[in-house]
Amino acid sequence: MKNLYDVVIIGGGPAGLTAALYLARARYRVVVVEKEHFGGQITITHEVVNYPGVERTSGTALTETMRRQAQGFGAEFLLAEVEKLSMEGDIKSVYTNRGELHSFGVLLATGAHPRMIGFRGEEEFRGRGVAYCATCDGEFFTGKEVFVVGGGFAAAEESVFLTKYASHVTILIREDDFTCAQATAEAARSHEKITILTNTEVEEVRGDTALRSIRYRNNLTGEVSEYQAPAGDTFGVFVFAGYAPATELVRGVAELNEQGYVVTDRSMQTTAEGLYAAGDVCIKPLRQVVTAVGDGALAATELEKYAAAMQKKTGLHPEQPTAASSSGRSAADQGTAKPEETKLESAKAEGTATASRLFDADMLAQLNAVFARMNAPLVLKLYLDGRPVSAELRGYMEELAQLTDKLALEIVHTAADGTAGIIMEKIENLPCVQICRAGGSWTGLAFHGVPGGHEFTSFVLGLYNAAGPGQALDEDVAARIKSITRKIDLKVLVSLSCTMCPELVTAAQKLAAENPNVTAQVYDLNHFPELRERYNVMSVPCLIINDGEQITFGKKNIRQLLEFC
Repeated sequence: MKNLYDVVIIGGGPAGLTAALYLARARYRVVVVEKEHFGGQITITHEVVNYPGVERTSGTALTETMRRQAQGFGAEFLLAEVEKLSMEGDIKSVYTNRGELHSFGVLLATGAHPRMIGFRGEEEFRGRGVAYCATCDGEFFTGKEVFVVGGGFAAAEESVFLTKYASHVTILIREDDFTCAQATAEAARSHEKITILTNTEVEEVRGDTALRSIRYRNNLTGEVSEYQAPAGDTFGVFVFAGYAPATELVRGVAELNEQGYVVTDRSMQTTAEGLYAAGDVCIKPLRQVVTAVGDGALAATELEKYAAAMQKKTGLHPEQPTAASSSGRSAADQGTAKPEETKLESAKAEGTATASRLFDADMLAQLNAVFARMNAPLVLKLYLDGRPVSAELRGYMEELAQLTDKLALEIVHTAADGTAGIIMEKIENLPCVQICRAGGSWTGLAFHGVPGGHEFTSFVLGLYNAAGPGQALDEDVAARIKSITRKIDLKVLVSLSCTMCPELVTAAQKLAAENPNVTAQVYDLNHFPELRERYNVMSVPCLIINDGEQITFGKKNIRQLLEFC
């Protein structure tokens, strides 16, 4: 079976990447399936200083090294969303939005997502002052007062990070002290821009189009305090109250505890035959990268034994992985799991990256794999002004177009760039690159700014979807997209540092590529502060439908996006 694996790993965080490394190194065929970005929650952590053997690094750099190690031993990677598991029989089936995978064993390493507390106004002002990711949203509160809710590792560490932007940070801790390591807490305690209030809980946040006030209570004295933002201004509330496990996929398949965490034995095996779990989805007293990689290593060694026994029982032997360079094996050699999206996903270029930094030898190999699959040529139509960011976009797109005859470049001068004697075209929010067909008609996809950072993957996948054949869709999803008859303009406001934005961007672009009634335009808010003000955006990703008919915040897959269309 071409798509038969020894193990399918669901989740590309530290636990999943470690397991992939161990399994591939032991000559078992393994694929890591990740729906958003390889690296997991730790990639939003600006600085990691407590990982043994590594004095100081970022979450992104640490997990990218893990991914390269696993890939070097032949592990395969697939950007897709797992929709269902079938754990019956000797051969397990993993159903994704890009097809089926089959394996002897399955490792669940899906991690967890930020937990909401439930104070009054939390849901109402999510994205308009209430936030859950300092890396993604901290810049929106430059010069403003910020409140942090929580007393764990994340609250202590991210409070210090937020001082880069905020005028002052107040930490509200429900307990009588921090619950994290004292060394971590001390950095917050000793910071001149941080005030700590213990035994304190948020009661309510209020406002109009943005946050204007917060009320909180001391649980010991009963004293109620309130902060009011200065007239015409706002402030931020960052919630770091732990995480909820992403275990919906195995609910009813394996035993979960009352909080939704997976029950495992000492070998990381769940109550379902052939299903193991590792990382933050498990019941454990400490959820850190170091414990996640330990779980992944233990689960992998147990899965090695399980896979060997199943090979002997069934007589089936998945092809052994071949040690690969950092660019991985070719997609043709990998069957279902195509590595080009993995490499594109991991190209964490900064927003100001130059083309030479982005398109190294490994990247060129993977980009060529994408270009080879594109059915039709495209035109990158650039609308530029006189700002340096326009020159950056032009250089970026020129470099990209030179890589293949599937892409042509057309530069449209605008009144804003001061060019005389040339017919001008008007378009808002420059610079912009529109993805057009060879005849010049617009596909409905556009990016305003420079698609670096986490949006590089999204942009290239947008090219692939616009040119065809594009990413596969389930029949019911394809039918729902085709049934859209009204005109829908989707504006997706993003930050290039945000790990939650690409899923929504890719979903919106897929809708536009499949239905001519839909357009999907992506904006890097760093270059368009007027959009932030117009729509009162204090968090990303932000989805604006038909210029404000509806505004929603947070990541969404294509099924969730269709609910708004």
